Amino acid sequence: MKPNILLITTDQHRSDCLGVAGHPVVETPHLDHMASRGAYFSNAYSATPTCIAARAALLTGMSQKKHGRTYYKDKQNWDYENYLAGVLADNGYHTQSVGKMHVHPPRSLVGFHNVVLHDGYLQNYRKFDGPAGEHQVVVDDYVQWLKDRQHACADLIDTGLDCNSWVARPWIYPEHLHPTNWLVDQSIDFLRRRDTTRPFFLMMSFVRPHSPLDPPPFYYDMYKDREIPPPINGDWAETEDPMRKGMHFSATQGIVNPIALKRARAAYYGLITHIDHQIGRFIQAMDEYKVLNDTVVIFTADHGDLLGDHNLYRKALPYEGSAGVPFIVYDPGNHMKFEPGICVDQVVELRDVMPTLLDAAGAEIPQSVDGMSVLPLLQGASDGWRDYLHGQHEYGEMSNHYIVTKQDKYVWFSQTGREQYFDLENDPTELHDGINDARYQERVQQLREILIHERGAVATS
Repeated sequence: MKPNILLITTDQHRSDCLGVAGHPVVETPHLDHMASRGAYFSNAYSATPTCIAARAALLTGMSQKKHGRTYYKDKQNWDYENYLAGVLADNGYHTQSVGKMHVHPPRSLVGFHNVVLHDGYLQNYRKFDGPAGEHQVVVDDYVQWLKDRQHACADLIDTGLDCNSWVARPWIYPEHLHPTNWLVDQSIDFLRRRDTTRPFFLMMSFVRPHSPLDPPPFYYDMYKDREIPPPINGDWAETEDPMRKGMHFSATQGIVNPIALKRARAAYYGLITHIDHQIGRFIQAMDEYKVLNDTVVIFTADHGDLLGDHNLYRKALPYEGSAGVPFIVYDPGNHMKFEPGICVDQVVELRDVMPTLLDAAGAEIPQSVDGMSVLPLLQGASDGWRDYLHGQHEYGEMSNHYIVTKQDKYVWFSQTGREQYFDLENDPTELHDGINDARYQERVQQLREILIHERGAVATS
């Protein structure tokens, strides 16, 4: 019997914001339990760390060289040969997605039998400049649900918060109306409505902890008065903000009021714990429906959030807070035959999710897939695994490429020529830029040559 497949994703969730990752503040008891009974990957990345490009890798198994999305690329049609959900559907699975898709057109199924959609607050989809069916108020299932239960004028912007802002405040409606709760409500309802004669593939795609930073009051209160470590600042970070960039509510860099930034971090942590508790609720529902031990689960995120580290915010940059993602495999029925509680330190990427889940389902992996199944890693076989990952992101003057390994990272900014090198083994938070250190010069040249090779492969592909 093929196992059920559950893919849980969060949006803008840093790799270090898990208890199992050793975070000193964030509480994630249910995710930590899943890791302790499954596998935790300590070097997981998003090669192109923004929402749309990351989801292209997740849903197609392709690298940025093949899926072609090396920046945000909003409102560009998705038309790929193979999708994770489509291949599983062809192999007899009943497939459903609940939550964020961030594809175009917005209600594209991309291989799923059904999509219950909440893409979050997407500014570009709230403009009446295209077909009415593209307007978020029309296409988003959660928005309609909220209006039905609260009042007809209820909207995603009622908190006054922006979707890319460090400004934070508690959720203004009852907790059960929060989009995180809604997503789990809809997912539990799928367990009731699914075709029980077939295995299922469910993708639960949470919009949070992506801003707006609006956890329910209970979860905000958990952290607002706690001692929260301030953001880290490397010896390479800009420490002056003469143009006052940090005063913009959706800043990407600059100096933000430290009190406001502490509120932002408290709200961000609260959103993560809220998600964790709701994941625990869904795991309990799976147990009650007697499908838990028949299900293989992967938990990951599309990218991270710099949260003020190095006086930087949001994503798209190659630093750990932005490009690093959580990655947990949970297999309570041991369908994948590995020792529970292991930690895997090989470099994995979102493109590896699709081949891993197809491998678990016994489905053939299409030739279009660039990723690799992590099943051999789970079973202790690392021969043939990648030595490094090439990532990139077009981002104006900050457009960048990076090469990351288990030990270190090389960064090149294509528009300015600036280079950086980080010894991650001894400096995991990237406090020291060793690009000019004599002891690293041979290694820097090796990584430079790898990037030259990767860029040449792009040019000739």
